[in-house]
Amino acid sequence: MNRFVKVVATVGLAVGILLPLLTGAKEVPATTDPIKAMLNSVETYQLSNGLKVLMLQDHSAPVVTVQFWVKTGSRNEAPGITGISHLFEHMMFRGSVKYGPEEHARLVKRYGGECNAFTTEDETVFFETIASDQLELVLHLEAERFANLKLDSTVLEEERKVVSEERRERTDNNLFGNAREQLIINFYKSSTYAWPVIGWMHDIMHYTVPQIQEYHRLHYPPNNVVGIIVGDFESADAKKLLDKYWGQIPSGPTPPQPDMFEIPQHGERRVLLKRQAELPMLFAAYHIPPETDPDIPALEVLSKVLSHGQSSRLYQRLVYKEQAARFAGGSVDDHIGPSIFMFYLGMKQGKPIEDGEKSLWEEVERLRNESITENELIKAKNQNEAEMIGGLSKTFERAQTLGEYEIGYGDYKKFGEEADAVSKVTAADVQRVAKKYLDPDQRTVLIVVPTQETENADPATMQKGSH
Repeated sequence: MNRFVKVVATVGLAVGILLPLLTGAKEVPATTDPIKAMLNSVETYQLSNGLKVLMLQDHSAPVVTVQFWVKTGSRNEAPGITGISHLFEHMMFRGSVKYGPEEHARLVKRYGGECNAFTTEDETVFFETIASDQLELVLHLEAERFANLKLDSTVLEEERKVVSEERRERTDNNLFGNAREQLIINFYKSSTYAWPVIGWMHDIMHYTVPQIQEYHRLHYPPNNVVGIIVGDFESADAKKLLDKYWGQIPSGPTPPQPDMFEIPQHGERRVLLKRQAELPMLFAAYHIPPETDPDIPALEVLSKVLSHGQSSRLYQRLVYKEQAARFAGGSVDDHIGPSIFMFYLGMKQGKPIEDGEKSLWEEVERLRNESITENELIKAKNQNEAEMIGGLSKTFERAQTLGEYEIGYGDYKKFGEEADAVSKVTAADVQRVAKKYLDPDQRTVLIVVPTQETENADPATMQKGSH
């Protein structure tokens, strides 16, 4: 659950959840009731053109969040048009038949709302949070740009410049962004996850109007979209508005689905990246199955024990005990297709990268050969539960959760099943998946070799940005 669009923990959690995270004293019983209560309150509405909408009413505050999830991301692209999904994240703000450039955003802000979008490997998402009496405005604006988006050479050239500059800032001229990109392209050899979400600069500079028109035709009809409405509204009213503004948009062909098969790896891959940097860094990635695989819950627990936060084994050893690294962490970067178990660390002045790498592999091997402690298991499961339940406190986060599981898992109800699955993970499960997936022959290692000048080395820049 560590992709950019996954649920994150929020403040204000119950003391009964937080206390064991701080003390590790005892396990909190699986608290899935808030999750089940939410999922049982979701109402599904399907339009004749194929648009599916999930609705969750909450009248506690006069606010509503609307999200439209397009089932297309960088995995749906091909050489020559890499990054085109991200381009549409921008193009959708550039005007339609009825509204001019950025007018969509200006209208939302005029009524005190906020809107934005993001693109991942698996989806492109557009969203607004606004006063609930403006639900009609938002549904109208979204339908207008989905149905009547302006796609001409002028708009394309303007957004080409914006996206190319974004690539320079976040990847080409950014140490973490560049390192992550190089890790990924050396990690995947056959899957469509191999290219970056933002695309290759060569492709960005050579998109044509016919290409973007065809991509929009294939991937943006209502039958390839899931709508989410969460907040202060009445479902009967929402259905009428959806029929009024979305019902007239024709459905389109079923988009072609990529073959995301990844060829087996039979030996460690090692890459040296020579960049302007203050200190050496290491990134490592292992192959793991898609996010719907039954091993993912145990891998989530494993990741938390090994690399999640200051109490993790990597941080405790490399940063606190040995004082060799400035930072150390990792994540499960899960996708609809073949996914990644990732680590990263950055060394302190005068500390060789070889020392950090040695400690890293020793900790990995310890997990493969020894069972984690009961206290570590409890803490990791409590952390996971806190993240899941904490993500239910705001309309935006609940909508995001529903969209993520509806798109990524094929059914929003899988959110509850995953919560139950994580609560049942055992120490033996954690050791089993460590042995299975953290095999030295299955890893790709990238080491940043510093040159003279300094670049941005903030791990947060590894996150994908939004419009």
